[in-house]
This record gives sequence, structure tokens and C-alpha cells, in this order.
Amino acid sequence: MSQLLTDPFLQLPTPNSIRVVWFTDFAGQSHWVEFGEHLEQKITAVTQKLTRTREDQQSYLGEQRGDGKVYTSPTPRLIWRHEAEVTNLQPNQRLPYRVVSFDGDRVITSRIFSLTPAPTPGTPLKILLTSDHQIKPMVAANLQKVVETVGRVDAVWFAGDLVNIPDRASEWFDDNRGNAFFPCLQGNACYPIHGQQGTHIYTGGEIIQHAPMYTCIGNHEVMGRWESGVNLNAEFDNTIPRQVALQLFGSENIKNNSFNTDTYEEIFTLPQSPTGGKTYYAVTFGDIRLVVLYATNMWRFVTTEGGKQGKYGEVEADFEYPEKWGYGQHIYEAIATGSPQYQWLERELASSEFQRAKYKVVMLHHPPHTLGKNIVPPYTDPIQTITRDETGKVIGVSYEYPRAQDYLLRDVVPLLETAQVQLVFYGHSHLWNRFTSPSGMHFLETSNVGNSYGAAYGNNHRDNIPDWGKEDYQSLGNPNGLPPQIPNIAPLLDADGNPLPYIASNEITVFSILDTGRGVISSYWFNTSKPDADVVKFDEFALGRNGK
Repeated sequence: MSQLLTDPFLQLPTPNSIRVVWFTDFAGQSHWVEFGEHLEQKITAVTQKLTRTREDQQSYLGEQRGDGKVYTSPTPRLIWRHEAEVTNLQPNQRLPYRVVSFDGDRVITSRIFSLTPAPTPGTPLKILLTSDHQIKPMVAANLQKVVETVGRVDAVWFAGDLVNIPDRASEWFDDNRGNAFFPCLQGNACYPIHGQQGTHIYTGGEIIQHAPMYTCIGNHEVMGRWESGVNLNAEFDNTIPRQVALQLFGSENIKNNSFNTDTYEEIFTLPQSPTGGKTYYAVTFGDIRLVVLYATNMWRFVTTEGGKQGKYGEVEADFEYPEKWGYGQHIYEAIATGSPQYQWLERELASSEFQRAKYKVVMLHHPPHTLGKNIVPPYTDPIQTITRDETGKVIGVSYEYPRAQDYLLRDVVPLLETAQVQLVFYGHSHLWNRFTSPSGMHFLETSNVGNSYGAAYGNNHRDNIPDWGKEDYQSLGNPNGLPPQIPNIAPLLDADGNPLPYIASNEITVFSILDTGRGVISSYWFNTSKPDADVVKFDEFALGRNGK
């Protein structure tokens, strides 16, 4: 029997309107939104089919559990997106709504949720800060505890890495492990965690049916060369820089020969900038000016053992075949001084909308400061060295990343400091930690919602650095200088009873809430292996700069 693939969710609110979006796996004859005090008003939806969503051997869908039982190769999956703009709304008025899809002789109706237009200045808001869900084990528990702890939030800010493989449809909609992206954010998940008190099923939280979500691109929103691998993971890994694709394959279908964010952009309705479209943008939401950057690069393995494309070199067997190279951890969208994104950012920071905002926040995926592993190597274009023998044969290909050329630290952060940004929010390293600059700008990474890869702290050194150039690849601490802040309410302790400046755990998950009414960000942890335990507020800081 037909059913909706997702509950509706909210996008792109304006002072008097908001978009309602939902998905089905059938085209249907008509789709609409009913809203108003008695659901007496109706708006017809516009329907579009997603163009790149597929399933493959590693999908968890129906009878298949990542074993190729049903899908023996990448196979198109038909998904339809429906969107209706609800208009003529009154400021700060919240109304009930539901969506309806008509499929032949069947009418499929969602439950009733609530919507409201963009908040007016001065409206106190609670905003969930999250990132790096990626079909990870603690996401459903994390989002369930958000709702149980703070109730309905007014918006979600998502700092990238929404799913693991962006073209794999089931990761967004119906992964049979019970923790797909939309079910977790809509309270429809069913994910078991086996802990100290037995097995507990977490359902996620009913969040985005009532609150709009703003997202940014992380490395897991980017797919590689179209149909270039035996499965979607291989295609995801097979990205090369656009300029290399141009040299190797010419200008025709350059996106298909390099990388794309098509599925991500087709799924979400977001603000747009003149030069970046949905990939980087700015929006005013209540008292906040949120600036969203496209700052992420390709993640590579440390070594090339087993034929893996590496951070610091190419596979020896591929030396003579540049079309097979990975080209290191190349950056997807330029952000250095003089780039279109940087020039747009300069204009945005000088704009009246930004200047008059009470709270000035920047969201991106890649960390400017972190104890996590993924800040190494530095965020800069790989410097390629090709070594040849006396006959001209390639005998080595290596990449270096000078820390002095880290674009975020060298170019972007000083610009944000000058503009009096109060908060820089990001993810990528799957942990919680925060930092404060001498001028009072706060840096928050709150991405410990799935599995964590640890923190480079104490005796836990990074293992993703090369054998040379240690000065550019720091094995401990934050390579970019700022010391981490110790949580100021209830920090976790190490084995000797000392407070830790981070949370990096595969049992303890973290979420953070920006409260504009109080002007603070509060962070909470919860032990997923102890479902009867309390959620603990462990850190809180004000958004003012230097105490203001």
C-alpha cells in the first residue's frame, strides 16, 4: 500500500511564508498542503523527480542488509519531491498543517504538525546545533533527547555530513537499520542500542516537521565521477578537482567527470547567493544573521596501501595513469583571498543585514580549531610533486599541505574577527570541543552525535600525519593555536580525575542549543547505554565578545 516516504518538513521561511516539503516513492496524481486553524486552506504542491538517487550492493533496504542480495550494482531509485509554499501568514502565528498525496484511488495523509513564518526580531528562539549524522549509531538517541530536554526547537542548523553516501536514497529515507536521516529528525526512527541496561530502541525526535532547517555542505554531501565505480562508495571516493577534469576530459560534462552536490541541492530548498547558489549563502532569522560557507575537502586515507587513494601520495601502480589519481585532499570550493566565495563573504560581512544583526554567526563544515584528527593536514590546496627517473617515467607522486597556507586560518578567520562575528560553528571531527579567541570570538564543534574518532589530547596522538614535515602536521592538540576551553558546568573526567576539554565517545552523545532569549549556547551530554539516566548540561557560554 502506498505511503509517504517522509513526513513533511519546513524550509525557507520568510516574514509571511514558509515552504513545506515531503517525499514519496510514487509520482501520484496530485499533492497538496492543508493548513489553518481547521485545515480549511489548501495549497497545491509542485512535484519534481530526483535525478541521481540510487541503491547499490551496500544499501540497507528491504530484504538487503549491505550484502548485495537485491541490488547487485548501482540501480536508479525513483523518488519524487513535493513542495508547496504556504503564504499570507501572520508574524509569529503558528498554525496546524498536514500534507496529502493522491495516488490513484488512494489518498495518503500525514499527521498534523505546525508551521510559522520567519520569526520577527526580538523573538526568543531555541536553535539546535548539530552535524555529522551519517547513519551513525547515536543519532536517534541524540535527537530523541533534544526533544525530551528542550521541547520544540525553532530551527535546526546542520553543519554538514548529513548522510554517508549522498546518492544512496535509503540513507536519507528508509535505511532498514532504523536510523536514516529523515526518520531520525522526524521521530520515526527505530534504532536499537545495546547498553548496560539491556537493549533500548531510540526513535529520534519530531523536530523538522515544526522547525526549518539550514544546512551546509560537508565532504559527505559531495559525490564523485558519475557512474565511475562498481558501487556508490567507489563513486563517492572518486572525486578529482575540476581543473584536472578539464585537462583530462575536456569541458563537456565536467561535473560528471569531477564531483557534484546534485542530490543535496535537489533535496533542500535553501537561501541562495548570487555566486554560490545554495552552496554558500546568508539569511536573517530573528535576531541572527547566519552566514553559511562551503568549506570542505575530499577526505583521503593516510597511506596508499591496498590501492587506496592517499592524503600524501598516489598508488604506485597508478603513477603512469593520472586519470586514476585522487589528487590528495583537494578543496571543492575555493575560499582563499580573492576567490568568488571570499569576495562574496567580504560583501556579506559589510552588508546592512549583517551589521544590524544582534547575533552574527558563521556555519561551515571544516574546523578552524579542533582537537580532532580531521584538522590535519591543513586546509589548503595540495602541493603536488611528481618525481621522474632519467627516462621520464614517473616514480613518485606526493602532496604537501603547508600550515602557513591554511586558508581558513590565514584568510577567513581574520575577516570574521574584524567583522565581530560572535560564533563560528562547525563539525567534521565527530567530537565536542570549543575555543575562544583573544577578542572573544567563539568556536564550537558539536558533532559527537554518531561514532567518534577520538581527540588528539594527552597520550592520544593523531595517526594521520606523514613521516616528513612534522611542523605542518601536528600530532597533538589544536594545530591552529587556541587552547580548548574546559566545560564550565560538568566536564567529563579522565582516569586521574582531571576535567577533559572535549567529549569524544561512542556511548556518550552531545547536542547544543542556542538560546537567543538568554544569549547563550548550552551543551548537553547523554549516555546512550543508560537510557534511564538523566541528560546532563555540561557547558554554557554567552555569545558576547570580551564579556559584552
